[in-house]
Amino acid sequence: MERTKTPALWTPGDWNALFGLGTNVLVNLLVMTGLLKFVVGLPDDLTFGRILPAVGLMLFLGNIYYAWMGYRLARKEGRDDVCALPSGPSVPHMFIVVFVIMLPILGQTGDPVKAWQAGLAWVFLQGFILIGGGFVAPFIRKITPRAALLGTLAGVSIAFISMRPATEIFMTSIIGLTCLAIIMVSWFGGVRYPRGLPAGLVAILVGMVLAWGATALGLPEIGGMSGAALASSFASFGFSIPIPAIGHVFSGFEFLGFILVTAIPFGVYDLVEAMDNVESAEAAGDTYSTTEALTAEGTISLIGTLLGSPFANAVYIGHPGWKSMGGRIGYSAATGLFVLCLAWFGILAVFLNLVPVVAISPILLYIGMLIGAQAFQTTPMKHAPAIILGLVPHLAAWSKTLIDGALGAAGVQVDDALIAGMAQNGVLYHGLGLLGNGAILTGLVLAAIGVFVIERKWTMAAAFAGVGAVMSFFGFMHGPAVGFAVTPSIALAYAVVAGFLYACGQLGWADAAETETGAAEPQPAE
Repeated sequence: MERTKTPALWTPGDWNALFGLGTNVLVNLLVMTGLLKFVVGLPDDLTFGRILPAVGLMLFLGNIYYAWMGYRLARKEGRDDVCALPSGPSVPHMFIVVFVIMLPILGQTGDPVKAWQAGLAWVFLQGFILIGGGFVAPFIRKITPRAALLGTLAGVSIAFISMRPATEIFMTSIIGLTCLAIIMVSWFGGVRYPRGLPAGLVAILVGMVLAWGATALGLPEIGGMSGAALASSFASFGFSIPIPAIGHVFSGFEFLGFILVTAIPFGVYDLVEAMDNVESAEAAGDTYSTTEALTAEGTISLIGTLLGSPFANAVYIGHPGWKSMGGRIGYSAATGLFVLCLAWFGILAVFLNLVPVVAISPILLYIGMLIGAQAFQTTPMKHAPAIILGLVPHLAAWSKTLIDGALGAAGVQVDDALIAGMAQNGVLYHGLGLLGNGAILTGLVLAAIGVFVIERKWTMAAAFAGVGAVMSFFGFMHGPAVGFAVTPSIALAYAVVAGFLYACGQLGWADAAETETGAAEPQPAE
């Protein structure tokens, strides 16, 4: 029988989680604005008048819906510690849609509107992949070990959430390390600040005082703030609501052949990442329907796209972090309202010039630390090697991203001679690409194989190796794009591994369930 205890819509801990998730989404919106304005070169009327209002409504709907899911779960189970799933813009997609879709179309046509339309069509396809995938995701979760799901998620958190904030902290260490200490003392050490002030707010306020104080003392290398820039940013104030962009979406299908190359693999990427995040929430004590969460994610992305957003909504990483801060249901809905105001009233530029980014970076680093730790804390200790295996592809993808960024900034084209020269100096660029392409799927498959080998469940290990062979052959793993026979040698290698693992079972090396101890213990290297 269902319990119907009415859960609280707001708790003191929601303030902490609001400042955490709100500033996280704010940083991503500022990055998004910079990409549209300075990389793609979209006009301000398109960026601030069409795209950001649509993004704001999309994120509002996402956070409100997940708050509703949290409310239903808390009411059903009669608990007061349920934390809603977080929602925000898909960060990997922000860069993929700009650099892989919009920029090439802009270079081909010279028309920023066509680049925007191509981005809309790309996300439109993504939405349907998520909606359809939501119905098979529960089966995937059922057969995939938690260490594999959380291991590849930990790889994302370490490489793509933690590393950039960590470097920003030490580049402006006086502000960054001070704010990091404020965050850690409260969220790891459990210390409450005077009057119950949220640690995120305290860190931001202290960071602002240090930054503006350093600027006033003539130390711009520490503060980096500008009164003139802040004053001019108020000119961006206005009010814009999203308007339908259905015609623009279908105009983008002019580039369908180009779009499909990346739309399918990144749709699968989104599916797995969202599934991992739902698994992460369950490991933290809140069990949500994977099908409902993914269907909502895809549907809300479609709504945003039809109103002009070339960016996807996502079930966000970080649920355990917000829950550990005391976040429950209200923080999610409040974040949605916060983002809606930012996007509809044109005040993102004011935040960009008022709050030093380095004051927000420790919040992101905290989330990265917590997600990375969760993979080890909520899985058997003997699965730790498999988790490390799941991390490795993400480190390769992160390293290649840095190299590509450096070469692009220098205006250097990658060719065979350069790749050979890098190899002679210890930089295995080609290997980083093979290992890092499709990292979230590669990490999941490798970690799953590792777990089942540790458990001596040879048939399941062979099955995941077989999946690796198929996905590598078609480019979902290890390949730069989907196609036919994209990485045939790697696909063959996975097939050989699958055959070997299956033979292990047939040769009488019993499954763990059939051994006396019930599980095979890792053996030391000879």
